[in-house]
Amino acid sequence: MTRRTAPAPPPPLRPRTRRAPAAAAALSCPLLLLAGCGTQTVGSGTPDRAESESRAAALQTRAEHVYVTEADGFALAEQSVGVLGDDGFSASYVSKSGGFLTVGVERGTLEDAGCAATPSARSTRSAPATGTGAEGDAPCEKDGALWYRSGDTGHAYLRVEGGLRIRVSADRAAVDRATLRAAAERAHRASDAELDAVLPERAAGTGGTGGTGGTGGTGGAAGAPVERGDLPPVGDGAPDNGVGVSG
Repeated sequence: MTRRTAPAPPPPLRPRTRRAPAAAAALSCPLLLLAGCGTQTVGSGTPDRAESESRAAALQTRAEHVYVTEADGFALAEQSVGVLGDDGFSASYVSKSGGFLTVGVERGTLEDAGCAATPSARSTRSAPATGTGAEGDAPCEKDGALWYRSGDTGHAYLRVEGGLRIRVSADRAAVDRATLRAAAERAHRASDAELDAVLPERAAGTGGTGGTGGTGGTGGAAGAPVERGDLPPVGDGAPDNGVGVSG
């Protein structure tokens, strides 16, 4: 009698691999930045650079002028993000205790900011009123690759690169020099992901170039006149304020 061989048991079922939820992608964004990740989506790689440049233009700055930093215990204050000067950039970082430091970027040199060219020299020019704290016309001292200036109430670290002056400043009573220096050293040009997280979203109906009524400006076609119902179709265009039959 021929014996039949029992069929081999089927292989065990493997659990289906679940994709990470979209929320996990948010962890790739810097924890310091309170703004959302904007146009970046899971699996999309880097954000749309053209969109970031358009958002920077809507802020009246340039994407390459946007700098970010990190400081222990500080987080970006979204409402502080804005333009500095003609096309610079400024943003503040706030601590839980209420202290804050400000990153300011604009075209210029150390001399333009009233910062001495050498540690022993004192500039006769006053610093512009930008950033946080008041250093006045205090002299600058070399501190590694940075320049440090301290006044009665405020202090700041400055450096120049690529024609841009990067200034990280704070109130002396709220932020100590070591913390300020660390933030100044970490200040860097924003990456595409950081641009996407930091720059405000453009308002609906606004374009990246042109102001109100201009190309890509707020509301409707460029230069379109407002239609009024009280202007007669003929004549000199004066409003028709006549009284009707009913008085």
